[in-house]
Amino acid sequence: MFEKFTSPARDVVRGAAERADQAGEADVGEEYMLAALLDAQGTQAAMALAAIGIAAGRDEIERSLAEARRRGGISRSDAEALAGLGIDVGEIVSRVEQTHGEGALAVPGRRRRLWPFGTRLTHTPFTDGAKQVLEQSLRQALARGDKHIGDEHILLALTARPGVVADVLADHGVTTMAVLRALATPPQAKAS
Repeated sequence: MFEKFTSPARDVVRGAAERADQAGEADVGEEYMLAALLDAQGTQAAMALAAIGIAAGRDEIERSLAEARRRGGISRSDAEALAGLGIDVGEIVSRVEQTHGEGALAVPGRRRRLWPFGTRLTHTPFTDGAKQVLEQSLRQALARGDKHIGDEHILLALTARPGVVADVLADHGVTTMAVLRALATPPQAKAS
């Protein structure tokens, strides 16, 4: 499937793997794919994100992802659903951290395994969620009648797949519909 990816989409995949590697993670997750998309410049996804107004909110998105990790990976929508049942996730996090220290519920990433003599694997595997995003990006491309998978399809897939990344994006106005509207607007019209 990788041969169907455009150069910017391949850059996102490579960038996500590099970010996961730099963080010492054993797997590439969806949050690293989002980070790589936010790093991109001059691509379809970058232009769509700029049109939505996300460029200025990049730090806020990263803080929101960190906060979700602190909650043990519970998404905002899950926390709201639990609140409807009378369960205050913020209070639970606070109490656990009082007892066990800050970040006690943070979802720990798996650390890279070392082979004998300290060498590392050359290939960083993707989590099931990240693989599903890549599969969804193919579906997005096919649905739009595109022959290749671009970084815009990865962005659309991230907005369409339920979970923490999609919730954080939605909190910042990056929804599937907003991305589709931004992609449909010609670049000249976006500048004015």
